Amino acid sequence: MVSARDLRRSAADADGGLRRAQRLKRSGRIAGGVVLTLLGLLLVTFVIGRVLPTDPILAALGDRLSGAAYAHARSALGFDKPLYQQFFIYVFRALHGEFGNSVLTSNPVIEDIAHFFPATVELATAATVIGVGLGVPLGVYAAARRDGWADRGIRLVGLLGYSIPIFWLGLVGLLVFYVKLDLVAGPGRIDIGNEDIVTPITGLLLVDSLVEGQWWIFFDAVRHLILPASLLGWYSFAYVSRMTRSLMIEQFGQEYIVTARIKGLTEAAIVRRHAFANILPPLVTVVALSYAGLLEGSVLTETVFAWPGIGAYITNSLLNADMNAVLGATIVVGIVFIVLNLAAELIQPRLDPRAR
Repeated sequence: MVSARDLRRSAADADGGLRRAQRLKRSGRIAGGVVLTLLGLLLVTFVIGRVLPTDPILAALGDRLSGAAYAHARSALGFDKPLYQQFFIYVFRALHGEFGNSVLTSNPVIEDIAHFFPATVELATAATVIGVGLGVPLGVYAAARRDGWADRGIRLVGLLGYSIPIFWLGLVGLLVFYVKLDLVAGPGRIDIGNEDIVTPITGLLLVDSLVEGQWWIFFDAVRHLILPASLLGWYSFAYVSRMTRSLMIEQFGQEYIVTARIKGLTEAAIVRRHAFANILPPLVTVVALSYAGLLEGSVLTETVFAWPGIGAYITNSLLNADMNAVLGATIVVGIVFIVLNLAAELIQPRLDPRAR
């Protein structure tokens, strides 16, 4: 005769097996999505590199090659092989970080990316801290005061952040806060006299200067960072505050909010403990996408402020037909997008039991 304890144990074992199967299925789905996305990214960049009228061999070696030298270079680089073989070679090299050499710097592209990308990470991170730090609480406040003067004011500020061209805003900001008021430093990541003093450890100037105790370098870097990070932060604020407001308004229309009000809970408790807790999972995705967008979309800001980041690197490479650099940097930025989306998807189940 089967006891109740045995039945409970069997049910627990079956439930545990089902959960493990579900986790494996979800992990397989995520891994498959990552692989397909990465292959799609590599395929797109491969096609772009082949359909553009720029000859990568002439761009790398010059246009005065003899016919024999051109044929030898074409064979050495694998351009004489069928396209499908070229694609396999391209994928293999890309997965090993081999993107060729840059025409502009003569360095391996992966070394240039490692040199320029930390500056963009520093700028985008500071802008995201500003955008999220202001956008989330003000978005919640705007939803709680829907259609009031505070809601309209916050939406207006966000609309301006979307509407005003960032390059114009950057030029005006430099004119007002740097030239006229002298409140911030000018273009560049640091004053010329302070360059090459800090030994690169992480590539993040703020972090490296603090680690080495170079306080004047740190404060100089902060003065250069304030204005471009604030402008990008305004753009991030516009997106994050609008999405936060929309998510909160959707929650306010749910039945459990009505029930909480009938029970006599205060509005602050309803907002904090119920509505905001339920928007955290999608909000994580919003923040991740905003951060990824700043990592690859700060080209104009980096150009206006002479910021030595990956956006300026891609722009200069594109203007000089340096396709190895353009495609290599594009792949790296695409991988960052994939990683951030994956991180958001992995975090969501910990915030929302329904997603487990």
